[in-house]
Amino acid sequence: MSEFESHWQKAIMPKNSRISEIVQNLEESGIQIALVVDHSGVLLGTICDGDIRRSLLKGLNMNSSIDSIIQYDALLVPPEMGRQLVMQLMEANKVKQIPIVDENHQVIGLHLLDDLNILPKRPNLMVIMAGGMGKRLRPQTESQPKPMLTVANKPMLEHIIERAKVEGFNHFIIAIHYLGHMIEKHFGDGDRLGVKIDYLKEKEPLGTAGALGLLSPPSDPFVVINGDVISDIRYGEMIDFHNRYLSSATMAVRVHEWEHPFGVVQTDGVDIVNFEEKPIARSHINAGVYVLNPENLSILTSNEHCDMPTLFERIKLDSRRTIVYPMHEPWLDVGRQADLERANKEN
Repeated sequence: MSEFESHWQKAIMPKNSRISEIVQNLEESGIQIALVVDHSGVLLGTICDGDIRRSLLKGLNMNSSIDSIIQYDALLVPPEMGRQLVMQLMEANKVKQIPIVDENHQVIGLHLLDDLNILPKRPNLMVIMAGGMGKRLRPQTESQPKPMLTVANKPMLEHIIERAKVEGFNHFIIAIHYLGHMIEKHFGDGDRLGVKIDYLKEKEPLGTAGALGLLSPPSDPFVVINGDVISDIRYGEMIDFHNRYLSSATMAVRVHEWEHPFGVVQTDGVDIVNFEEKPIARSHINAGVYVLNPENLSILTSNEHCDMPTLFERIKLDSRRTIVYPMHEPWLDVGRQADLERANKEN
């Protein structure tokens, strides 16, 4: 949490304030915006330096009421809106602050452009699953592990680490098995990339979650990602989303659309009920990125095979909350030769 995010409450002002009180608030808070609320905390609007200057030019004075200068149509965002979209809104509307309101229109935070441009350091661990054999990408994976296949002249694994480093992640654990020595040789302890890298060594393939049974529980929620996923997903925002909804396990999902190649006839016996021309079916697919609370590791047994959907089922059976994180960012699961070609074309 940034310095400004920790004291945004100082920007809240009651609707019966005078202009002089708003000016004093702007000077003391340093946030350059006042959030005007009613007696129940519902946001009515905002006031910034420009609003004050324009009011004085119109003949108002420091003792005047703020009623006529409140921006009642101020731009607002819900708490679940991601950092990138918030920044796009700020750029499009030429503003440097956007209040965050809940479903009752009460202020629960404030986005500041300066803070959004500085990503905080993350204490959270990232575990990268890189032990698979990549059979569908043979013969390329006969001499190297799939996460070491190059995209834009770098191993896929390196793209994942560098992308996460930009978001403040510094500690990575790579689960390795098939030709794992090649990954260790390339990345070492992470010093070349300015990060710390440790390894989990599977004696045999343990599935997309089984290697986590070898992990010592960290102190914070941690990210797990498949080593063949190329994406612009914001890992830090996913952790924030996970924490906001008090989740025990969170799975990133994407909307997948499939158009039926034929017209579909709906019937009741021999009677035609409806006819739909090439309908589009929509479903959520697993994107291969997860956030887990440390206590979930107790569900796993060391060196026992387990896939991630099975782990989520166990967590849910243990009466812990499991949720999805809907993602819209570019994403590609590089499982086939066509996927690898596409990744190189797009990066």
